[in-house]
Amino acid sequence: MNPKVVGISGPLKGSVLPLPEGEASIGRDSSNDLWVTDPSLSRRHCALVRNGDQIILRDLESRNGTILNSVPVAEQQLQHGDQISLGDSIVVFLTKDDPSQFTRSRVQLTDTADIADTSLLLRQEDSVYLHSERLAEMPASARLTRDLNSLLKISTAIGSIRDLESLQWQLLGFIFDVVPADRGAVLVCDTPEEFAAAYAWDRVLGPGHPVPVSRTIIRRVFNERAGIVVSDSINAEALESIPTLSDLQVRSLLCVPLLTDKKVIGAIYLDSRTDNQVFDENHLQVMTAVAGISSLAVDNVRHWERLQQENQDLRAEMDFEHNMVGNSPAMREVYEFVRRVAPTDATVLIYGESGTGKELVARALHRNSSRAENAFIAINCAAIAETLLESELFGHERGAFTGAATQKKGKIEIAEGGTLFLDEISELAPSLQAKLLRVLQEREFERVGGTRSFKLDVRVIAATNRDLQEAINASKFRADLFYRLNVVGITMPPLRDRRDDIPVLADHFISKASRKCKTRTKPLSGDALACLMSHDWPGNVRELENAIERAMVLGVSDMILPDDLPDGMLEAGANTSGAGPQYLGTIKETKKALVLQALQQANGNYIDAAKILGMHPNSLLRLIRNLDLKAARAWISSGPRQ
Repeated sequence: MNPKVVGISGPLKGSVLPLPEGEASIGRDSSNDLWVTDPSLSRRHCALVRNGDQIILRDLESRNGTILNSVPVAEQQLQHGDQISLGDSIVVFLTKDDPSQFTRSRVQLTDTADIADTSLLLRQEDSVYLHSERLAEMPASARLTRDLNSLLKISTAIGSIRDLESLQWQLLGFIFDVVPADRGAVLVCDTPEEFAAAYAWDRVLGPGHPVPVSRTIIRRVFNERAGIVVSDSINAEALESIPTLSDLQVRSLLCVPLLTDKKVIGAIYLDSRTDNQVFDENHLQVMTAVAGISSLAVDNVRHWERLQQENQDLRAEMDFEHNMVGNSPAMREVYEFVRRVAPTDATVLIYGESGTGKELVARALHRNSSRAENAFIAINCAAIAETLLESELFGHERGAFTGAATQKKGKIEIAEGGTLFLDEISELAPSLQAKLLRVLQEREFERVGGTRSFKLDVRVIAATNRDLQEAINASKFRADLFYRLNVVGITMPPLRDRRDDIPVLADHFISKASRKCKTRTKPLSGDALACLMSHDWPGNVRELENAIERAMVLGVSDMILPDDLPDGMLEAGANTSGAGPQYLGTIKETKKALVLQALQQANGNYIDAAKILGMHPNSLLRLIRNLDLKAARAWISSGPRQ
């Protein structure tokens, strides 16, 4: 016996939890054996306790309750095939591999004869259970009490569900407790010809067996906007010739519409095949009330799904959120890449020189994805020692190593449901490369010092400024990890290849530096811009930002001048006019001569020399440094005077 629970719908769909001896918990917190970030789940929602072949389901005082086969339970022994509702998810308990447990029953539409003469109609406005004044006139009975309790249980249970498939299944389970049906289907549709969602269940034959549904009945329910019950279809002459009903010995049919204020949005369809389970008018009354309660829940879920889809569509259509600056052809290609890749969960590898904005692209991919409301966790693989990086990434258990006094969650675990950005991935140690490969392949990990594997739902984005192919050839990087990371790749353009963006970037960094340094903004002079446009920018955008901030802090005039820029940029502006080395050299020597002459006249006093030149003293000091005249100034200040 290898018992386990398997998620079949909702956020836990596809999850598998083997049940060893002892207790296994399910909930929203990552410390549980099976967990998912579903707000409908409590942090510790329920536990599955195994003692040999006996498995007990125990609710842990959860907020929304634990529902076993449509019945809320506090503690109950499980049987093979039991289905457990947890928040927006449904899991099935299995003691053996049974493929049928994962096969949904499909709806099999068929046309039947007209049932106008053999059926009973009931509209919502005539329902006793939906009108308190009529309900008060009914005599008290055990059946009335049971039906009212069932309606209260249904309205309480389905109101917070945000997954349509889970809503349909749980609703069908509750209905089977109210009406003695053998088969049922919850159909969500705008017309009786095409269903947007259909969930069916055969309680006798089990999952995987088709449930026949009369299209004729569905059409009439839509047209009449009323519920229908056929109490004895076998004896109804109009239906005797219908093979799909007579062959299956269908005894009763019941169908009620799901109504909103404006239209029919679906139907609940039930049938019975036994003589002692014939539907009557009271069943129709109860099911009309169930449909009235369920219609609002179904409409809310569909509205929720439409809003989510509209949100994604609007994000795609509008100028997506990002912090990148520039409109050059190279940057437009980057923006288009982000628009196309962000909505997916594909792993992305970003190439580019240092300072080109790789992390900005990673953040843009996250902010424009469905994970935007969850965490974006960035970690620089080159900035943390190898001995600490493993714990930083994967976390550790208490006592895993000296100093591990408490349990710690790693960056990967904190990023659950969001995005993990691994910068400088080429610096990752070989041992950690193997562990990261397992995370990407299996979507699970173990904490340092731990033995339990945790399932993981995280998008991985990596970045590097090195050629990983060369690192693979040098046996410094795993080829299999490279192929896992390089699902979708992009190379960020260096600043020298997008010079058209320099003026816009400069203005952006001037405003940013002004806010940061609490100084007023100032424009770039034409000569200073020429210097920026001609520089090679080995440090890319980061170097430009630093140059602008330096100019804002040190500059004393009303605009940024070439002299305010870092060393090495002052003479670059002349390149834009096509000037040759001889011309540039002449300008430099002329500046030197003027500065030396002023210093000599001022006896080496730079403040007086600045007055002679009509410059600010700070600007003269920078010019002396840039022209390499420090030694000459010192000699003039201390040397013999003629």
